[in-house]
Amino acid sequence: MFPRGLAALLLGAGAVTACATGGDPAPPPAPIPTAPPGTSAPPVPTVSPGPSAPGGLVLRWRLTGGIAGVGGPGALPDFSLYGDGRALVPAGGSPLEVREYRLTGDALRRLLDGARTAGLDRGRTVERPRIADAFTLVIRFGSARTRIEHPEEDGDPAVRFWKRLDPRGWPRQDQAVPPRPHRYTRLAVLAGEVTGGTGGPVRRWPLSPLGRGEQAGGGLCTVLDGDDAATATRLGKAAPAGTLWRSEGKVYSVRWRPLLPDESTCRDMAAG
Repeated sequence: MFPRGLAALLLGAGAVTACATGGDPAPPPAPIPTAPPGTSAPPVPTVSPGPSAPGGLVLRWRLTGGIAGVGGPGALPDFSLYGDGRALVPAGGSPLEVREYRLTGDALRRLLDGARTAGLDRGRTVERPRIADAFTLVIRFGSARTRIEHPEEDGDPAVRFWKRLDPRGWPRQDQAVPPRPHRYTRLAVLAGEVTGGTGGPVRRWPLSPLGRGEQAGGGLCTVLDGDDAATATRLGKAAPAGTLWRSEGKVYSVRWRPLLPDESTCRDMAAG
């Protein structure tokens, strides 16, 4: 779920603090080294962080950049929390697998209170242009967005709160049900035409023509649902890495992107 080094950072501080019960308080997060002063843009006016519907998106974060260039266009967000307590994260191992956690009502309220205390209802940006190949953390809380460059060494309250948003560290008593695979109903297929030598297996694409998709998420995007989404999921899980697909006489590479509950179109997926 996290690049090496950041996983240890998140699990090592504050994961339990976010959702610990009142009768068994967790220890405070470990102190974080303070990075050299950066440039922080003025916060935008306070906005409502609540979802428009009980199951609407409440909070989302993603990490981008770094030497390896994680979290590129079309990538699944690292964490998405909804008003009904569901939290969805990449399962790891396959882009077609999403893990679902569910918080109790009390644990959800405490987590959202923590987000407000950390100032996430007021969007802002912290820039560190002198740090090359830095990761960038983007946290969306309602309509407010907080963007922090090089969060690994930041004592910012938003970064301290971010460390609580790894469901693997949530106490069992704060989870309404055990973690389980998330069953999505829509799948985005992101295609890129391959010219010249293919250098790998090429299979016939049996669904909607790949070349007719709209440009979004770093590729030609087609949203599949129902039986087509199920068929594409089976194809993606069965195909070896590097498999190419032939559609209407052209050859394409394909990336698979499950759509989350707040996403229904390619534009939704790309907006993140």
